[in-house]
Amino acid sequence: QVQLVESGGGLVQAGGSLRLSCAASGSMFSVNTMGWYRQAPGEQRELVATITRGGSTDYADSVKGRFTISRDNAKSTLNLQMNSLKPEDTAVYYCYCDRYSGLKYWGQGTQVTVSS
Repeated sequence: QVQLVESGGGLVQAGGSLRLSCAASGSMFSVNTMGWYRQAPGEQRELVATITRGGSTDYADSVKGRFTISRDNAKSTLNLQMNSLKPEDTAVYYCYCDRYSGLKYWGQGTQVTVSS
C-alpha cells in the first residue's frame, strides 16, 4: 500500500509560480513512474508530467518549458515547479504513482487557481 499527500496549491496571479509537493509513504520499493494529473471543472483528468525511477521525464505540450517535475527517491517525494502560470492551468492537481505491476495510487488532490 502507498499513501500520497499533496501540498503547495493555492491562488496565484497569472505569470506567477507555485511549487507542488507530494509526500509518499508505504511500500515504495516497487514504484516506477510518478507524476501529476490535473482536472479542471467539467473537464477530463489530464496528464501533466511524469518521471520514472531513473529520472526520465515527460510533459504535456501545454506545460513544456514552464513546469519542471523532480523526484527524490531516497525521501520518497515528488515535486512540480510551475512557472509562468496561466489561468488555464487552474485545476485540482493529483499526484500518482505506478507500481511495476501496473497498480496505481492517487493522492487526494490540491487546488491550483490562477487569476487573470
